[in-house]
Amino acid sequence: MPQMAPIGWLSLFIMFSMVFMIFNVMNYYTFMPFMPKSTLITKTQSTNYLNWKW
Repeated sequence: MPQMAPIGWLSLFIMFSMVFMIFNVMNYYTFMPFMPKSTLITKTQSTNYLNWKW
């Protein structure tokens, strides 16, 4: 059974590493976090939530 040359393993490692890095960079820059439209709405909601009636 023929063995794989060390340069073949190195090229495979470099290829998979580059694919992994590109995949991570694309996922990082395509993620859009949720931003509230205004802080006034969140402020009134949080005060109403903390104002218990007991």
